[in-house]
Amino acid sequence: MRLATGGRIDRDRRISFRFDGREYAGMAGDTLASALMANDIRVVGRSFKYHRPRGVFTAGSEESNALVTLGRGATQEPNIRATTQELFAGLEARAQNCWPSVNWDLMAVNDLFSDFLGAGFYYKSLMGPHLPRLKVWERIYEPLIRRAAGLGALSGRADPDRNETAFAHCDVLVIGAGPAGLMAARQAAEAGADVILADEDALPGGRLNAERETLDGTPGADWAAAQVSALEAMDNVRVMRRTSVTGVYDQGTYGALERVSRHVGTRPEGAALDCFWRIVARQAVLAAGALERPVAFANNDRPGVMLAGALRAYVNRWAVAPGRAVTVFATNDDAHRTAADLRAAGVHVAALVDPRPDATCGLDVPFYPGAVICNTTGRTELESVTIRNATGAEHHLRTDCLAVSGGWNPSLHLTCHLNGRPVWDAARAMFLPAPDAVPGLVPAGAAAGVMGLRGCLASGRDAARRALAALDLTAPDMPVPEVADSPEGATPLWYVPGRGRAWLDLQNDVTVKDVRQAAAENFRSVEHMKRYTTQGMAPDQGKLSNMAALAVLADATGRDIAQTGTTTYRPPYVPVPIAAMGAGGGGQGFAPRRLTTSHAAALAMGAPMVEAGLWFRPSYFPRKGDVTWRQSCDREVAMVRNAVGVTDVSTLGKIDIRGADAARFLDFVYANTFSTLAEGRVRYGLMLREDGHVMDDGTTARLGPDHYLMTTTTAAAGQVMQHLEFAAQVLRPDWDVRLTSVTEHWAQFAVAGPQARDLLADLVDGPLDDTAFPFMSCGAVRVAGIAGRLFRISFSGERGYEIAVPARFGESLFRLLVARAEARGGGAYGMEALNVLRIEKGFLTHAEIDGRTTAGDLNAGRMMSTRKDFIGRAAASRPGLLDEDRPRLVGLRPAGAVKQLTAGAFLFDEGAEPVREQVQGHVTSVGYSPTLGGFLGLGFLIGGLERVGERVRMVDHLREVTAICEVCDPVFYDNKGERLRG
Repeated sequence: MRLATGGRIDRDRRISFRFDGREYAGMAGDTLASALMANDIRVVGRSFKYHRPRGVFTAGSEESNALVTLGRGATQEPNIRATTQELFAGLEARAQNCWPSVNWDLMAVNDLFSDFLGAGFYYKSLMGPHLPRLKVWERIYEPLIRRAAGLGALSGRADPDRNETAFAHCDVLVIGAGPAGLMAARQAAEAGADVILADEDALPGGRLNAERETLDGTPGADWAAAQVSALEAMDNVRVMRRTSVTGVYDQGTYGALERVSRHVGTRPEGAALDCFWRIVARQAVLAAGALERPVAFANNDRPGVMLAGALRAYVNRWAVAPGRAVTVFATNDDAHRTAADLRAAGVHVAALVDPRPDATCGLDVPFYPGAVICNTTGRTELESVTIRNATGAEHHLRTDCLAVSGGWNPSLHLTCHLNGRPVWDAARAMFLPAPDAVPGLVPAGAAAGVMGLRGCLASGRDAARRALAALDLTAPDMPVPEVADSPEGATPLWYVPGRGRAWLDLQNDVTVKDVRQAAAENFRSVEHMKRYTTQGMAPDQGKLSNMAALAVLADATGRDIAQTGTTTYRPPYVPVPIAAMGAGGGGQGFAPRRLTTSHAAALAMGAPMVEAGLWFRPSYFPRKGDVTWRQSCDREVAMVRNAVGVTDVSTLGKIDIRGADAARFLDFVYANTFSTLAEGRVRYGLMLREDGHVMDDGTTARLGPDHYLMTTTTAAAGQVMQHLEFAAQVLRPDWDVRLTSVTEHWAQFAVAGPQARDLLADLVDGPLDDTAFPFMSCGAVRVAGIAGRLFRISFSGERGYEIAVPARFGESLFRLLVARAEARGGGAYGMEALNVLRIEKGFLTHAEIDGRTTAGDLNAGRMMSTRKDFIGRAAASRPGLLDEDRPRLVGLRPAGAVKQLTAGAFLFDEGAEPVREQVQGHVTSVGYSPTLGGFLGLGFLIGGLERVGERVRMVDHLREVTAICEVCDPVFYDNKGERLRG
C-alpha cells in the first residue's frame, strides 16, 4: 500500500501503466516494483522449475524473483527486473513463465512432483542405460525439457530499437555513487583528476536514499543530492546515472551498460535504448556497496518475504509498505532499523525476532531474542510465520510481510574478474576483496567490508587518496561529515533447521536438501555443486544464494567456508543485452561491404558479385551468347591460357614492413628464410600459428634495404595483421619494426597470359624482358606517368604480372587494362575462372589452409627452415603433426562413369564401405578445367603422393554423388612451371 507521506517520489505526477493487461497508477520516481506494491500486487512471477509464486524480494539489480516482460511485438523484452525498471507513462509489463496467468499457473503442478524432480533428476531418470536403442532422451525427454525451459521469451522478430557503443577515458573511475563513492569522487575531483562517477541507479546516493540518517545535520538523501549537484557542476567530472559497470578487463578497461532511454515512454528520434561503454581508467575506486543476505528456513520463498534492507528502502524512498503487519527477522543490529523506520512511517510491526540471546531492543514492539523464524504459511502470499524460541517451543504469528536479514556481503564481484579470489574473514563472517586483485582498482566502503556509515565515508575518501597518489596528484584535505554511530553487531545465521523445504536460490528452486544431496553424491567442489543443483545460475548469479549454499555445502562436507571457497565470478555483473554489446553490428554493421575500385566498372560489365573476406568481387563476366556461368568461366580460363586476362587482386592483404630489424622479423614470422631475399625480388612464404599449423601463405617483396611489402590471402588479412602486431609488440618488443596495413591504399591488378608482357610493354616504363624483369621480381615503375609498383608473380600458372597504383587511380587503370586485353582477344576474368586456374596449377587457398593443416600436409615441409627459429617451429615438430598417417595434399581426377567431383566429399578406399570409420580423406576444392577437359580436384588423403596412380572412391552423402577418382599430383598443368617463368 502507498503511505500517505514521505518518500522521494513526486506525488503530483501520477503515471498510468499496465501489468498483465490491467491498468494501474503509480507516481513519478517509482520503479515498477514499488508501483506494483503500492497497488497491493504480491505475486509478480513464477519460479523456474516448480512454478511456485514469487514476489518482490529486493530493491536492486540483485533481484531474481520479480522478472517481467516489457512491451509487445518486435520490441518485447523478457527478464527485466521490476526493481530497477523506472516507471513511465504507457509502460506495459506482464508476468512470465506462467500460463494462463501468474495467479493460476497450470505448470505449478510440477510442485506436486518435487520429490521426483530434485537436483539432477534428468540425469538419473531420463538418461540411463535403459532402452538405449529407442533414444528416449533425444527424441522425447530432451525436447520436452527444452520446451519447458527458459523464463521469458523474445518475439522472434527483428529488433527495431537502436543501441550504441561508446568509449571514455579518465584518471579515476568511481564505481558506485553511495556514500563511499560520493566521497571518493569529490576527493578525486577536488585534486583536479578527470573523474567518471558511474552508478546503476537513476538517483545517486545508494543507501542514503533508503535510510533516515543525517550527515552534518542534513538528511542523507539531501546530502547525497547536494554532492551530486556539486560534482555535475565541475568540468572535470562526468556523472553517469543508470550506468552499471559490468566487467573488469586488462589494462584498466571496464565495461559498462548505460540504460539511456528505458525510463521514457516515447524516446526522442534517434535516441538509443542502451549504450555499452568501454571505459579506460588509470585508477578506479570500487564503491559498489554490499548485498544483504537472506536466511534459509522452511517455506521462506512465499510472496511477502523480502530482505529487511529492501523493505526499508521501499518505505523510506518510495513511500510503500509491502504489508500491513510486518515481522522483522534479523541477525544483526542494522536490521533493527527496519522496525524503527516502519514504526516511524506508521506501519504496524507485528514482531522483531533476533536469534542472538543477548540482543536488546529499544523499540516498543513485540521482541523475541534468541528465537528464529522456522516456517511460514500461506498459499499465494504470506499469511503467518512460525517462531521457535531457544527452548524449541513454537508458536504462530499472523503477519503478511516478513523482513529478513542475515547480514551483508561486500559486492566484490568486479575484483574477481581478473582471476582474483576473495578472502574469507571468519571474524566478520564475510568474504573480502583480495589485496590488489585488480591492478589500479581500490575497494572502498561496504565493498571493502566497512559497514558503518562513518567508516564508509572515510574509506571512500582514503581510497581516492590512494588512487591520486598513484597518479602523482596531491589530495586536498577533505573532512568526513559528522554522522551518528551506525549500529553494529551480527551473528552469522545461514539457515534454520526444520521441517519443510528451505529455499536457497528462489528463482532456480534450489533447496538446502539439494545442496546436501549434491555433497552426498560426491559433488563436493563448489563449482560441481553449482552445476549439479543450478544454484546461483541464471538470474541470481550467486548474489543472494551463494553464501548460504556455501555454508550448507561446508557443513555437509565437514569443511569450513574458507576451505569450501566460492564459485568463480565472471562478467557481466548484471545482464547486458546482446544488442547493446553488438550495437551497430546489424546488417552492414555486422558484415561491412568492402568494394574494390573496379566495382562500378565490373557491375557495368554485368558481373555478378560474390563475397570474399567481406569484399565484393566479380564472379564472372558474362558476354553475349553465354547461357550459363560455366560458359563464361570456361571462356575466361581459355582466354588466360591462350591470350591475356585481367583481374582485380586489390583485396589481397598488403602489409608494409619497415625497420632495421624487418628482415629478421620476417624470418621469425615465416617458416622459410627471408633475410637472404635481394632487393627487387619476391619470395613465397608460409606462416605458421604458434600451435604449428599453417596460418596463411603469400608473397613478400623487398622494396628497399629495410622495406618490405607482405601480401596475404584476402580472408586472412586481418588475422595476419593481428598476428604480426602481437609478434612485434609482445614477442619481439625490442626490435625496430614498424607495421602498416596498406590494403586500401593500393589498387592492384593481375595481368596473366601469353600476351601479358605485350599488354604492359608500352604502359609502364622500363624493360619487361625475362632478363631485366625475371619471374619473382619487383620494382617501382611509372604507369602512364603515375608512380606505381610492378610484381612478376602468377597465381594462374601463366606469365603474369601484378601492377599496383594508388587507389584513386584504380578504376581508370582497370578500364584501361581490360580494353587493352580485349584488343588482344582477352578481357576481364572473375573468381570462378581464378579458382579453376589455381586448381589446375595446384595452388593453395584457405580451402586447403583451413586451420587444421601443417606444412607437411601441404607437401611443403621442406619450406620449414632448420637453421633458424620461427613462430610455430617447436609445436610443428610434435609427433602427432609429423605422423605419416596424416592426410596429405593430392590431386584428384574422375576415373569412372561419374565425371563429377564435389568439394567437401569424403574419400574412401575403392572397395571400402563409405562409413566414418573407413574415411581416408576429403576433397577441398573442385572445378571444371576446359584446359584439360574434365573435373579436377584437390584434397587430402592418407598416404598422400605415395598413392599417385591409385583409385579411391569419393562419396558426397549430402548431394548423393559417388565417383571413382584417380589420385594425381596436385599440379595438373605445366608441372615444371615453364610457362609462368617464361
